Amino acid sequence: MALGFLGKLKEGLARSTQKLGDGIGAALTHRKLDEAALEQLEEALISADLGTAVARRVIRNFRGSRFGRDVTDAEVKAALGQEIAEILAPVAQKLVIDPARKPHVILMVGVNGTGKTTTIGKLALQYRQEGLRPVLAAGDTFRAAAVEQLQIWGERTGAPVVTAPPNADAAGLAFDALTRATADGADVLLIDTAGRLHNKSALMEELQKIIRVLRKQDPTAPHSVLLTLDATTGQNAIQQVRVFKEMVSLTGLIVTKLDGSARGGIVVALAEEFALPIHAVGVGEQAGDLRPFAATEFAAGLVG
Repeated sequence: MALGFLGKLKEGLARSTQKLGDGIGAALTHRKLDEAALEQLEEALISADLGTAVARRVIRNFRGSRFGRDVTDAEVKAALGQEIAEILAPVAQKLVIDPARKPHVILMVGVNGTGKTTTIGKLALQYRQEGLRPVLAAGDTFRAAAVEQLQIWGERTGAPVVTAPPNADAAGLAFDALTRATADGADVLLIDTAGRLHNKSALMEELQKIIRVLRKQDPTAPHSVLLTLDATTGQNAIQQVRVFKEMVSLTGLIVTKLDGSARGGIVVALAEEFALPIHAVGVGEQAGDLRPFAATEFAAGLVG
């Protein structure tokens, strides 16, 4: 029987859950929640990629409510799940396409390998299924593979794909794509971009130029600037958010590749540190494997 999204999320988070569960079990060998157990528990939370701020917050609350008491693994997991859900609840926000904007322009940013192009394709398919008309722009003109990948998604979704010759100016392509999407009466324009972080200044200039050029046509564009993050990179995702926030005004995050990652805790660390909306999470290759982020489901899946 094929697993549903929740099943895939649970399965995808299994390694993260195992890592966290082992840490909790080791911390509670004495059963009494004393200073030694709390210290060990804090280390377990940090090593599960929840981040030091989240770990300290959880331990502070445990110290206030359960210190000196005999506790079971199940009690700690339930309390931890509740804490995590409270941290995630404010950032679990579905990406809403504004019908007043024709088109709603989404600029997709992120380093290479985070699933940026695939995410655009999956979103396009979902929008098509919702009765919206998407247009795709192959703005990563330096990678032929990215352009080809987007063209395949265009064929699959019946969405027009605006392309340019290899190494062409991405801002010019974005301008042409917005012109086309506006003329076609499209509801959404999804723009792919390059992700060469090793050449940060060139990437920053390119992204800022794309935004300037889009605003010549629509002063409010882009309406969403989404950063895709690969969950398997763990704490490195924090640095990526910092770098892209410096370059552009990010409006939200999409976390991919949660399936098979032992570092699912990073989602909690991102929520605590940046408070940026997490619009969706990905747990596989299929279009249906990218879903709106749900705080309670994720927290329950993570703590098992």
